Amino acid sequence: MISCKMITSGRTPSPMWDRLVFNKIKAKLGGRVRLMGSGASPLSPDVMDFLRVCFGCQVLEGYGMTETSCIISIMDEGDNLSGHVGSPNPACEVKLVDVPEMNYTSEDQPFPRGEICVRGPTIFQGYYKDQTQTGEVIDEDGWLHTGDIGLWLDGGRLKIVDRKKNIFKLTQGEYIAPEKIENVYTKSRFVGQCFVSGDSFNSSLVAIVSVDPDVLTEWATSQGIKADDLGRLCNDLRARAAVLADMDSIGREAQLRGFEFAKAVTLVPEPFTLENGLLTPTFKIKRPQAKEYFAKAITDMYDELSASEHQTPTSKL
Repeated sequence: MISCKMITSGRTPSPMWDRLVFNKIKAKLGGRVRLMGSGASPLSPDVMDFLRVCFGCQVLEGYGMTETSCIISIMDEGDNLSGHVGSPNPACEVKLVDVPEMNYTSEDQPFPRGEICVRGPTIFQGYYKDQTQTGEVIDEDGWLHTGDIGLWLDGGRLKIVDRKKNIFKLTQGEYIAPEKIENVYTKSRFVGQCFVSGDSFNSSLVAIVSVDPDVLTEWATSQGIKADDLGRLCNDLRARAAVLADMDSIGREAQLRGFEFAKAVTLVPEPFTLENGLLTPTFKIKRPQAKEYFAKAITDMYDELSASEHQTPTSKL
């Protein structure tokens, strides 16, 4: 904690803690690491600070896409503030475009928010022999619409906060950004990975959770529940209720809106992987494939919710 505070304030880490603890960790990578970079998917501030403390080096996070051929933005060397992807690459322009259906606008306070759009010589010409898809991402002025939602922090720093491309509507017209909700739920101690599902035919969300087996097993043992079969434990109603309760608590802390809470959860013992077709090479969830893969579980959860809504209390005679 002391070393972390010193690093984030720009001061040299504690020599005492380096000698007692962190020099041993640095030695695991050869002891000469001066700089680490991160991309592809967001790095949580806690992880970034942890890496800085352990290895005593600069850790910089960048942001880019295949369609931009190189980085869109990257943290400046010496920038010790975590949780952002730095300032724009001088080779491109970056602007934020209002997304009113998600309540993101340039008038937002304290920081302007919107879809990140990029223009410049590093931007690709288009998808090979696919003018339709090209026209969906590059507008007539040459701006590439990334589908990512960002905001401008002080000092011209860009922060990624949401994703536009995967939004969908519930039956009451509420717009849902599932990746934002999934990122919140993965902070639960029970959750290894999470897939949130919903559509315009239903008024609530449901979730598929790939559990952390050690945490769930430890919880079950503490509750006197048999935990020798993880698959059976995942189907235990008490386990499902405990995980959903913890997710609800995490959601309240993150100030999710009422319709953004998952109303039911299915626990699965296996992780989402490249091998089972649920992840992209950059380890993002393949949403259409996941929805098909878990179709029965999703249908069952909505049936359970529908049944519980239609249950009427019976009076005791």
